Amino acid sequence: MTEVIGAVGGEPRPDHLLPQQAAEAVHAGFPSPAQGYYNGPVDLNRHLMRDPTATFLVRVSGDSMTGAGIFDGDELVVDRGLDAHDGHVVVAVVNAELTVKRLSWRDGQMVLSPENPAYPEIVLSELDEATIWGVVTRCLHRV
Repeated sequence: MTEVIGAVGGEPRPDHLLPQQAAEAVHAGFPSPAQGYYNGPVDLNRHLMRDPTATFLVRVSGDSMTGAGIFDGDELVVDRGLDAHDGHVVVAVVNAELTVKRLSWRDGQMVLSPENPAYPEIVLSELDEATIWGVVTRCLHRV
């Protein structure tokens, strides 16, 4: 199950605190001395969304997408203005419930695949009530 938290974005407000951007990349290998340089504030809206009016944040409930790096409690940035294509991770409405899965097509049928072998694929027929709600563009995961 996936729960819609609400819309993200809107007009940037000057009273919002923005994180500072470091001038250098953070090395994941050997450490590099921090020099204390920064490039000023970063507008996360600009980095996280293409169209603020079509972008929503949803919270994941469950573990069917762990193989894609999406875990229970993660928040997904979902763009409802993008066209969904084969291989995209999407939020779909299936029989009135939201679910996050990887989209593919097989023999003309929409297939929603989990990224955890403990869960079955959802192969949709014309009789199923299903629509693609939006395309997942980012996963926000706490460390």
